[in-house]
Amino acid sequence: MPSKSNVPQDFQFEDGGQTFHCTVEAPRHAGMAPWWWFRVESAEKSTRHAPFEASPKDTKQSVQKRVIAYYAELLAIAARPVRPAYQRTWQKPARPADGAAAAPVAGGAVATEAPIAEPAS
Repeated sequence: MPSKSNVPQDFQFEDGGQTFHCTVEAPRHAGMAPWWWFRVESAEKSTRHAPFEASPKDTKQSVQKRVIAYYAELLAIAARPVRPAYQRTWQKPARPADGAAAAPVAGGAVATEAPIAEPAS
């Protein structure tokens, strides 16, 4: 990020009783754009997040707004109930009851569940 920007490379702010530490860091690979990183001061965890690329048009207020929105979305995702694995996959529909063995097929014909005869040898 250019040094002539109107936003500092590092800053912190408070929101909702939490302190957010923001910084711009360039990736280790040459030619990649710098990204905004932030961490929330907390005794529980020290996770850092890189939610978006830094831009020369960034201001302290715009970065702060985007960081707050990103963090609120993370909290919302974490608060969602976890579905058991057996509910996450597609399940076959329940088989019809014995009385509903006939089912209509294309052309108006009715298909019944009858055993397939094996060909004679």
